[in-house]
Amino acid sequence: MVDISEAAVGIEFGSTNIKAVLVSNAGDILAEGKHGWENSFQNGIWTYPEEEIIAGLQDCFRSLKEDAESRYGTPLKKVKAIGISGMMHGLLAFDREWKLLTPFRTWKNNNAEKAARELSELFRFNIPARYSIAHLYQTMIDREDFVPRIAHITTLSGYIHFLLTGRNVLGIGEASGIFPIDQKTRTYRKDFVELFDEILEKNGLPFRLLDILPSALLAGEEGGRLSEKGARLLDPEGDLVPGIPLCPPEGDAGTGMVATGSVKKRTGNISAGTSVFGMAVLEKDLSKAYPEIDVVTTPLGDPVAMVHCNNCAGEIDRWMGLFEEYNRLFGIEIPKDELYAKLFRCSLTGEKDCGGVLSYNYLSGENIARVKNGHPMLVRKTNGKLSLANLIRSELYSSVAGLRIGFEILEKEENVKIDSLFAQGGIFRTEGVMQEYLAAALNVPVSLRENASSGGPWGMALLAHSLFEKENGGLLPYLDNKISRGKKVVTVAPDPETARGFEKYAELYRQGLELERKASDIWEEK
Repeated sequence: MVDISEAAVGIEFGSTNIKAVLVSNAGDILAEGKHGWENSFQNGIWTYPEEEIIAGLQDCFRSLKEDAESRYGTPLKKVKAIGISGMMHGLLAFDREWKLLTPFRTWKNNNAEKAARELSELFRFNIPARYSIAHLYQTMIDREDFVPRIAHITTLSGYIHFLLTGRNVLGIGEASGIFPIDQKTRTYRKDFVELFDEILEKNGLPFRLLDILPSALLAGEEGGRLSEKGARLLDPEGDLVPGIPLCPPEGDAGTGMVATGSVKKRTGNISAGTSVFGMAVLEKDLSKAYPEIDVVTTPLGDPVAMVHCNNCAGEIDRWMGLFEEYNRLFGIEIPKDELYAKLFRCSLTGEKDCGGVLSYNYLSGENIARVKNGHPMLVRKTNGKLSLANLIRSELYSSVAGLRIGFEILEKEENVKIDSLFAQGGIFRTEGVMQEYLAAALNVPVSLRENASSGGPWGMALLAHSLFEKENGGLLPYLDNKISRGKKVVTVAPDPETARGFEKYAELYRQGLELERKASDIWEEK
């Protein structure tokens, strides 16, 4: 008999879906919920309206409740703990009454490049344009009228957590995407805070940085309790009881590390979805700053080198939509999952280097490739072979080609060692396809665990469970002893022929980036 009151809920706000899972202490998924959504481009900003954020949260939780009740015959009234995750970075700015001052600016926006460059030079530390501090500074550079009224800034997960608990806190991994973290003190870097406060003072602003930032908490520390108001917000039907503990909210990078069991030093992970990022938990700090590599932290505060690409599976989804449209035209009915699986497997019959077919999956700008605006492109050599297998293989290669740029720096410039690299995300659902391509792209064995396609919400639920693992040593022993032990792991080593093929593709990809940059200049979106 399953006792769902002893399970934890993990909710993650992704780019195209909000997902919720109910997870046992052993890591078994007991129920799931989902709400689809899309960002919108409004007044030059990629955003999700506030009302859609709340409506999506409620619909996702309602879906989870319905699934749980259908499986176990009892309403979902109480759970052991809750964890909230979301897309990292971006900017949510509020006044003293927590009124949103400007529409949510997501990580996808790259309009803060000037601010990012200036802060990177000032700190001598890489500050990407998607970091919250870069967005904040850009609003100051642009002299936006709401800036003097800012009393709080946070991320999407931090905002939802505040609505549920009344506490303005973040997990340290999520906080590291707002502002750099000191690895010794496990809080925001004091020297950088002081430098930024000087900027605030010169601009005549009435606040200082620490006044508006959320507090950073480590995994295992309680982030607050579900309030009466929060319970009614999450569950308007009124079944969910208040008082449930919440762990600190974490970003999708942190949940990816937890979901893949890659929190220890010399471990790494890849999380692939609308965007893709690769993480390597470092043994020591990098020798210098690299614009292609961000330094964030694990949910326990250890330094992590992060290679982030704005684009991954989004363009693949567009191509799959085209094939669905073709099927409808001829009255063919193929379930979506089957369509993806068939075409992914078809790619395995393509040429190792994609036969001169080259894809750029840039639906939005790509900082790692110095491409300002997204313009997906399909290019091929005149003597190339445009086959279905080569086309799909090229699109799949393209989804991880950007990662290779950053990982080459870690390997060649910093001699970073990775003992194990785990991957997670829906793109790996078709067995033996993207796992093989990723291993070839990074020239390292790639492993998948059970629940690899469950991704962030599952990792967030595990973080919620870790609240009760202090006596057993906390998060790391919990993942090792209760979650990883006995679970199926599939590891694929780099295939030499595929690796050579990807190398040829990657060289063509690098050469063709000028085409993408030129398209960005010609078709710049206003």
